Amino acid sequence: MNNEFLQLEEEIVRMLRTVYDPEIPVNIYDLGLIYKVETTEDGVANITMTLTAPNCPAADFIVDDTKLKVESVRGIHKCNVEITFEPEWNQDMMSEEAKLELGFL
Repeated sequence: MNNEFLQLEEEIVRMLRTVYDPEIPVNIYDLGLIYKVETTEDGVANITMTLTAPNCPAADFIVDDTKLKVESVRGIHKCNVEITFEPEWNQDMMSEEAKLELGFL
């Protein structure tokens, strides 16, 4: 059971790495926008995430794309996305790869 859970979580993360903010050439996972990924036994994924700015013009696109991609994972039939600004996102949350891609290293 635990191994299946880890595989499911890995697959969700893999799909999150295919979601991009249209204005930034780095995926939302490596940008550090994903705060929490939880799944239930009945196939619901609950994603807690933030945006690079509260007035992000691509917010709806990013949330819809996140739901679509996560719901494509076998074993997940519904994805809920909660947007939070606590803690507020900052560049330190990005992966090394993202910082390199965006020229911060």
